[in-house]
Amino acid sequence: SIWVVICGILVFFMQAGFALIESGSVRSKNTVNVLMKNYLDACVGAIIFWLIGFGLMFGFNSSGWIGTSHFAPAEMADWDWTMLFFQTMFAATAATIASGAMSERIHFIAYIICTICVCGLIYPIFGSWAWGSMFGGEGWLKAMGFIDFAGSTVVHSIGGWVALAGIIVLGPRLGRFTRNGQVQNIAGHNLVLVALGGFILWLAWFGFNAGSTITANTSVGKIALNTHLAACASAVAYMLIAVIRKKAILLSTTINASLGGLVGITAGCATMSPVFAIVTGMVSGTIVTFMPLLLEKMKIDDVVDAVTVHTGCGIWGTLAVALFMENQLFNTHQLGIQALGVLAAAVWGFGVAFVMFKTLDKLLGGLRVSKQHEQRGLDYTEHAELSYPEFQQDVLADVDSMTKRH
Repeated sequence: SIWVVICGILVFFMQAGFALIESGSVRSKNTVNVLMKNYLDACVGAIIFWLIGFGLMFGFNSSGWIGTSHFAPAEMADWDWTMLFFQTMFAATAATIASGAMSERIHFIAYIICTICVCGLIYPIFGSWAWGSMFGGEGWLKAMGFIDFAGSTVVHSIGGWVALAGIIVLGPRLGRFTRNGQVQNIAGHNLVLVALGGFILWLAWFGFNAGSTITANTSVGKIALNTHLAACASAVAYMLIAVIRKKAILLSTTINASLGGLVGITAGCATMSPVFAIVTGMVSGTIVTFMPLLLEKMKIDDVVDAVTVHTGCGIWGTLAVALFMENQLFNTHQLGIQALGVLAAAVWGFGVAFVMFKTLDKLLGGLRVSKQHEQRGLDYTEHAELSYPEFQQDVLADVDSMTKRH
């Protein structure tokens, strides 16, 4: 119990990592907004997961589709409370993945409603298929033999599919793509925050993966090593590709590559040898190099490349389980099961999220903030605060003049 609780605390620390990466990746006028989303999705998500999500995911599951017990639990065994705590942190992670992708243009309240849907419905129901149940019955994917040790698909791809649906409905930021189709880079305001966030996520991932043993035994060393090697290999692969392509080696993409390696190894960290953990990481680095170029051609604006890192590398990592299982290399039967799980996640995660965002767009009179608010920045327009007030007097003056006119 102590081991799992400590790992749960590390997983909670991922919220800080995401907050730093996302806030550093946006313009300074949106820093408070990004931090608020990361802070409050952890708060709202925890309550919703305790209230609804835990029961749907781990409650008695006779159908193989959803749990039907242990909603808003008040009395459980000691170990069950430990599992609830640990899984609450996973739910928050799945929710916050979408935050960075949709930055700088989504209404804050709409994002909080998104968090409620992810932690209360989208994540736990797919989780019940792949990981349920604790109290009797079994999820249909789990019964087929689907393997996703710590959540390449269950957590990361699901979060990435939600992010993709959100940015498609929202559309790109103002100025991201010109009328003649040119791509305009919109740089974040602080790469120091991005780098620190990357280190924090990497550290916390040891709790994410090694903690998923759900017991403190000698297997945790290999799991932690595989996790680390995959992240290292992914970053190195990106660097080598950049050198071969004669492109600049970007800090932001290097960090994303390491995160892609972490996502990729999450499904198979317990079932691969270190050699194949490195291979898994290198393929993840390749995905992080080229997938953003494809999304740009499709005019999809992902501020932090969350879809690439979490969906793209999550899909690869889930399939890699079947390719690189120790003593069962290139298991085609297992590959079919893994592919079915990936497809189910895509249909469920993207489909429900797309309907959710379209509905919110109608009910709220627009999922996206006004052009005027987007130009001013969401820190002041959504929260009446500025992250760097002594350097943002122009925003305050602009808002004051608007107030006087009205």
